[in-house]
Amino acid sequence: MTEFRSDGKPLALDPDAVSADRNMPPFVARPQGAPVYYGFRILEDVSVEGFRLGIITAIEEEPAESGDAFVVAPDDSRAGLVWETGEYPLIQEICPPEPVRWGVWGVFFPHPMISNENARKNLAFILPELRKRWEQWKQPNHFEQEP
Repeated sequence: MTEFRSDGKPLALDPDAVSADRNMPPFVARPQGAPVYYGFRILEDVSVEGFRLGIITAIEEEPAESGDAFVVAPDDSRAGLVWETGEYPLIQEICPPEPVRWGVWGVFFPHPMISNENARKNLAFILPELRKRWEQWKQPNHFEQEP
């Protein structure tokens, strides 16, 4: 099997994901109806208040001070995360919310992403701010243009 990497870092692929095109990985050729970030692993044991963490950058293979991940909300909707390890309680919009994803957010994690326990602590740290963005995205007419 081909090893896929992003920015030189190993990817955390979901071994159960099925590709819509046998010549492409599932995260490139998502089956019809599959959610964004399909094909990447969700850490089922990394859950805080019903929010789960999915990882794109494999955290257990090589230490990293930055990477990509995503959050799965209690309603199964998703948002992307571009993370760095640091001391800044910052969340910054990278891509605005859209109907299929409640945005991509740049975040700082206080704990190194070297274990699921640290991943859980980091999710808990950013969750208050992420929850606000998710709740705003869920509002009726969020994407309708004003006349």
